[in-house]
Amino acid sequence: MNIAIIGTGYIGLVTGVGLAHIGHTVVCVDIDMAKIAQLQSGKISIYEPGLEEIFLNAVSAGRLRFSTDVVQATRDSDCVFLAVNTPSARDGTTSDLSYLFAAAKHISNGIDRYKMIVVKSTVPAGTCRKLEQFLRDENPDVICDVVSNPEFLREGAAVKDFMAPDRIVFGTASQQAAQTMREIYMYFQNQNVPFLHTSWESAELIKFASNAFLATKIAFINEMAELCEASGAAVKDVAKGMGLDNRIGPQFLQSGPGFGGSCFPKDIRALSAMAQAVNVPLQINDAVIASNDRSKDRVVQTIKRLAGGDIDAQKIVVFGVTFKPDTDDMREAPALTVVPALLALGAEVTIVDPEGRKHGEALLPGAIWELDPLRAVHGADMIVVLTEWKMFKSLDLKALRAHMRRGLFADFRNVYSKDQVAAAGFENFYFIGHS
Repeated sequence: MNIAIIGTGYIGLVTGVGLAHIGHTVVCVDIDMAKIAQLQSGKISIYEPGLEEIFLNAVSAGRLRFSTDVVQATRDSDCVFLAVNTPSARDGTTSDLSYLFAAAKHISNGIDRYKMIVVKSTVPAGTCRKLEQFLRDENPDVICDVVSNPEFLREGAAVKDFMAPDRIVFGTASQQAAQTMREIYMYFQNQNVPFLHTSWESAELIKFASNAFLATKIAFINEMAELCEASGAAVKDVAKGMGLDNRIGPQFLQSGPGFGGSCFPKDIRALSAMAQAVNVPLQINDAVIASNDRSKDRVVQTIKRLAGGDIDAQKIVVFGVTFKPDTDDMREAPALTVVPALLALGAEVTIVDPEGRKHGEALLPGAIWELDPLRAVHGADMIVVLTEWKMFKSLDLKALRAHMRRGLFADFRNVYSKDQVAAAGFENFYFIGHS
């Protein structure tokens, strides 16, 4: 099938490459000429493990190309996927749908025969219904079906998630559109991936509800980590014991400095705003938002306490600032709260992150960046682990300690054990969820 993807950000690019990989002919479209030129030159614009290989294979096979012409791409396609950004609006809670409707206005000029318009962007319940009416208002002659097809891609594992999804959800108002969606994803139907066909609103809400529930698990285990520290328990053991219950499962029970990224914070705020608009209180969801903000603040207070109450003129080395490993995404990363707070308290902050500098340097002014952990810790007082990149799991702790001025170690991801850190010569250390 001929498919156009509007938007070459994270979701659009992974979706476009993935659809081309399973046999469709895909054109990825963006109004950013520099980004399209980069893609046309064979360079992907995001860091995502495994993506470059299937990207190059799809391009060389002639199934994937790139364009800035939205109208022509729409005319040439059978189906148009909208994968544009839907960030938080200026109020910080509701979803900004201006990019989505701007893209819809563009494609309305290219709908010259029946088209299926698939909304891949994360949008509030009721958006697809409004979008269908919008398209008809823009072009009374338009013949199309609008489909909600939420994505469930984890950054750092997006290729795996696309190629082996837990489920494929699509919301439609017509059986023709439902059948076409099954044809697009026939590759996965043959692998017995569950398909769920719902209304527009149900499909739209499934995405928000899923993210809110996962965020709740993270917030919960972070609160349990604090309780463990106060009561003498170990959060790793508590989480393992919980996760062995099949009703709970081990996923998203890893304590840390709070969740971030492009989805969870934005989506749970939007879910609360959506509920408030119809006078439905979401007390659990609102508590998760407050709990996550507190987790980030607690990181700063813990670092201060470990340093003896004052970090002025202290050299602190932060290992990892992206919101999770295997991505260059800095959006809503805990480091965006922690690092500026440390700098404001007078600390000298050096950052080591294999992919974070591309976006992080502008977001964290005043910080120093290093690629070599050993060089970064020279003369340092404290190491702080915020993101569990693989490179940090195999470092020579004794060598790091030998280059430091003081031996302070704060591990907010439990990458190491107390015994390992103590054996390396660190005098004072902290592990999240351990007394």
